Amino acid sequence: MKTFKGFTESESFTQLPDTFFHQLLNQIDDAAELKVTLYILWRVQHMDGPFRALSESDFDAKELGLSVDEVRSGIEKAVERGSLLWRQHETDVVYFLNSPRGRAAAEAFAKGQLREAAGTIATPVERPNIFRLYEENIGPLTTVSADWLEDAERTYSEEWVADAIEEAVKNNVRKIRYIESILKDWKENGRAKKQDRHDDKKSGEQSLDRKIEQLRKRTQE
Repeated sequence: MKTFKGFTESESFTQLPDTFFHQLLNQIDDAAELKVTLYILWRVQHMDGPFRALSESDFDAKELGLSVDEVRSGIEKAVERGSLLWRQHETDVVYFLNSPRGRAAAEAFAKGQLREAAGTIATPVERPNIFRLYEENIGPLTTVSADWLEDAERTYSEEWVADAIEEAVKNNVRKIRYIESILKDWKENGRAKKQDRHDDKKSGEQSLDRKIEQLRKRTQE
């Protein structure tokens, strides 16, 4: 057995639905099906955009520690159980996670409304630092908070979201609504102007301190 050296602090983590532990974990008795299910749960959370699905070839047999036939068998059992959804459009056959987002995407794909080919979504992307920052400072990621972070990043930029999270922590208000209010305020009133006013105030305070110090020295002479 190869020894595992342990998890690191810098890596991202994948959220697992509670239903996986309450229902699927007890029901799945096939190692291939279990590995396939965990694999797609990981992969779809590390994809961008509405089209989050895998073709059969995207299930990396080597990474899963399975043969190609075992991967195929695991997929078939997951589809039969209902944890995965099988959809085809023209020559593309893909598998979606049976979640609200997955069901909507599967329906759209089957109708040809999602045009991405199965081979274009094979590579998972690293989550931006804001996800780890949120988990470390605000709370565990949920579907709602993860979706909100994605939308906020597209609307305001990763840098703004990270700074807003830090501002919320500084003020000890660890809530999405508060972080969102900070971002909206920066967007509506101008973040740069607020910073300029802060810098001007700080500069003025320093100038006043210098004048007081100079006056104190003169009175002592």
